[in-house]
Amino acid sequence: MKDDSRSHPFRDSIQDARAARDLPDTPQARAPAYRLAYADEGFMMREELRPVRLQLELLKPQLIMDERGVESTVVMFGGARIPDPAHKDTAKTPALAELSRYYDEALSFARMMTERSMAAYGREYVICTGGGPGVMEAGNRGAHEAGGQSIGLNIVLPHEQAPNAYVTPDLCFNFHYFAIRKMHFLMRAKAVCVFPGGFGTLDEMFETLTLIQTRRMKRIPLILFGVDFWKNVVNWEMLAEAGTIAREDLELVSFVETAEDAVEIIANWTNGHA
Repeated sequence: MKDDSRSHPFRDSIQDARAARDLPDTPQARAPAYRLAYADEGFMMREELRPVRLQLELLKPQLIMDERGVESTVVMFGGARIPDPAHKDTAKTPALAELSRYYDEALSFARMMTERSMAAYGREYVICTGGGPGVMEAGNRGAHEAGGQSIGLNIVLPHEQAPNAYVTPDLCFNFHYFAIRKMHFLMRAKAVCVFPGGFGTLDEMFETLTLIQTRRMKRIPLILFGVDFWKNVVNWEMLAEAGTIAREDLELVSFVETAEDAVEIIANWTNGHA
């Protein structure tokens, strides 16, 4: 059936892209210069087109999330290597096996937040993860088990990483640019939960903390799961004592051990404070 919903009378880009594929086979029609610019992969991948690709990578997830009615998210960062406790015998180190309890906390937290989200028709507090294994899988799985939708923001890496099986397919995105991916993590975030992890988790946590500290974004709950882990990895008190951060900056972070504690902080959050 013909779509007459467009607000202008011109032929659309899809029609012309199809027509261009059906041209007679001539030397001129085969020449790269003759291809439509937006349908020319070689042209779109040129170095000079990076600003366009950055814009497209920002725009595509934005439009799709708008169309799906996602108004706010709860972001979950955490280690890809932390296993499901049922498989903790496969962990590469005893410490990772011990950290597997945070997979269960991530699962419970995502389930509880998704149940709250569904009370708002699944538009608010939608779980958003990096879409990979470990803690990310637990987040998407918890949302799935609660019967709600969840977002996965994957990124192309030199080693293959497929999205985990619990991300809502229509909200599963793939990125080339780390910077644009991190923008999408925070653009709709009403809370950020950080579970034990490695370099990627630390990068995401400190970028969020820096944006809040410098007031480049408004203060939201920034919740760290695992008191012992985070206080061993980062000497927070030393930063304050040295004067490299203000003592009140320590209040930007909350430490919890359980999903229930994190949900309570988010539920009681008012005007930038728990």
